[in-house]
Amino acid sequence: MLHSKHDGHETTVKSADSKDWIRKLAASVVRRAPMDATNFLLVEPNDTVIAVLSTLEPRLAQKILRNFPSERSEEITPHLPANLGQQWELNLSYPEDTIGRLMEPAYGILKKEVTVAEAIDHIRERDKENIIFTYGYVVDEGKKLLGVIVMRDLLLAGPGDTLGDIMIENPFCFTPETSERQAMLDVVHRHYPLYPVCSSEGVLLGIVQGYVLFEEQALEVSAQPGLMVGVDDEEHLSTPVPTCFSYRHPWLQLNLLTAFIAAFVVGMFEDTISRIVVIAAFLPVLAGQSGNTGCQALAVTLRGMTLGEFKIGFESRLIMKELKLGALNGALVGITAALGMLAYAMLTDAPSAYVLALVVFLAMFGSCIASGVAGVMIPLILKRFGADPVTASTIFLTTATDVLSMGLLLGLASLLV
Repeated sequence: MLHSKHDGHETTVKSADSKDWIRKLAASVVRRAPMDATNFLLVEPNDTVIAVLSTLEPRLAQKILRNFPSERSEEITPHLPANLGQQWELNLSYPEDTIGRLMEPAYGILKKEVTVAEAIDHIRERDKENIIFTYGYVVDEGKKLLGVIVMRDLLLAGPGDTLGDIMIENPFCFTPETSERQAMLDVVHRHYPLYPVCSSEGVLLGIVQGYVLFEEQALEVSAQPGLMVGVDDEEHLSTPVPTCFSYRHPWLQLNLLTAFIAAFVVGMFEDTISRIVVIAAFLPVLAGQSGNTGCQALAVTLRGMTLGEFKIGFESRLIMKELKLGALNGALVGITAALGMLAYAMLTDAPSAYVLALVVFLAMFGSCIASGVAGVMIPLILKRFGADPVTASTIFLTTATDVLSMGLLLGLASLLV
């Protein structure tokens, strides 16, 4: 006897009707995308989910199960058919964010002595099990991957040719320990629908689908803006308030602490501000401009890290590049800001208007240079210490740019005015 909770009502299905009921649910699941199928099954009790997943093609069942909460997947896995359950347990044996977690069973595994005609017969037989073949995999007696068979080559070859004659030798493959980020970098110029996964000894363990990697890449890219301001990549629109609070609040406390540092720097020049009141109006202008300059450099640096563009010695080249850009941008915006200060000082009859304009120019010029360099250095330093370079990077950058820009402006004003 099975139970269903769809449409807000709990339904009891008698054993005599359970097979038909499961077939109907399975048919509905097959017509949906994996994530939609997961949401469709999440409301069902575990016995119904197990019955439905057991009727599906293993790859589809695994895609759906991967989207389940970890607690439920652990409850369901022991009761699945052996091949699916064992594969899922194998995946869980690898660390998170590795290819091993995304691995699926490989089909079409044959020896190189098999003829083309025999291989086609094998594929036809497996097709009755609703298994879709994209590639064939040629292995030796120890299941070491020797080559890959493209279906087009298989169809165009002679019936008596062997797979060893038509296979692509030494194919590209991942190891299950390969990180998702490294895998995404490896496939930027390899647009294959499937990638074999082999052990360090070359034994074929499974495959990973190309679209799964690009889904992971899209999720990582979409999470970067949140991570930069202290929003965890696990937080979504549907995440409960207490969980969101636990993700966000520690970073807000850190942000407050760093803001105190900037406030302390401003407090050091309290006499200067009280003596030259007009200078206070340009503190937010300078902080905002230097902050934007730093964020531009930060965005380019993080993009380069994500795409694997950093090579040995590239860090110094990037720092010099941002230093030059900061000087050019700082000079131009510095002139505009200086003219603004000159006009404002004259309108308010502030003394030493021209000196104040020079102070603003020099402060803007210096802070843009420093902010550009900080935008490069902060993620590099975080990475050097083993931290995620994206995590809360804007919090550290904002502190650096505020302290540098305000300290430079007030320090120059104290010396020159």
